[in-house]
Amino acid sequence: MVQHRPHTTVVLAMSADGKIADVTRSPARFGSKTDKAHLEEQIAIADAVLFGASTLRAYGTTLTVTHPQLLQQRTQAGKPPQPVHIVITHSSNLNPEMRFFQQPVNRWLLTTTQGALFWKGRREFEQILAFETPTAKVDILAALQHLTTLGIKRLAILGGGELVASMLELDLIDEFWLTICPLILGGSLAPTPVEGSGFLPEFAKRLQLMEVHTIEMEVFLHYRLQRPTD
Repeated sequence: MVQHRPHTTVVLAMSADGKIADVTRSPARFGSKTDKAHLEEQIAIADAVLFGASTLRAYGTTLTVTHPQLLQQRTQAGKPPQPVHIVITHSSNLNPEMRFFQQPVNRWLLTTTQGALFWKGRREFEQILAFETPTAKVDILAALQHLTTLGIKRLAILGGGELVASMLELDLIDEFWLTICPLILGGSLAPTPVEGSGFLPEFAKRLQLMEVHTIEMEVFLHYRLQRPTD
């Protein structure tokens, strides 16, 4: 089946009990240097990365490609040093003083018509893409289809759980890379890789395990979403 949208890969680190942050939703920095290098590799092979406003607010920055070999690979592939970094938000309530806006990346904003108003005419975002559903939410499907016309073929999804859930509901996720880190965070309100309203068992998204790597005390799991035609 030809998909008129980018190939999408979710890349997340989580605790052994499936939390991507603690109950206060503070920045998740429990992954090792190996996990960070793995994340950088996934970013380096992408044409763009997509993340929600809450994820950006938690960190204040985005991860850029810095490893010389990864930079060389992008150059040899005819790509710019950094992929496009796309923030998705309904309201666009972002602090323009965040360090993210000083990082050397091409920034795009994916939002609603209302959310685009504050940022129009400003220099923080190179592109503002407004795609809206009848309920004034971001139309993710239309947005992804438009991204293909802008040369985005591979898209890395970096969180958070609400974004991943909304994309899963629309069948817009192709792969997962999950790193299981050796700690327990707990907390019924701590975020998980997939938030939203959840899926009943008969409608659950099925995965095919592609790879498993154990490096020191972390486990790296690579899954592919199973389609009805698989």
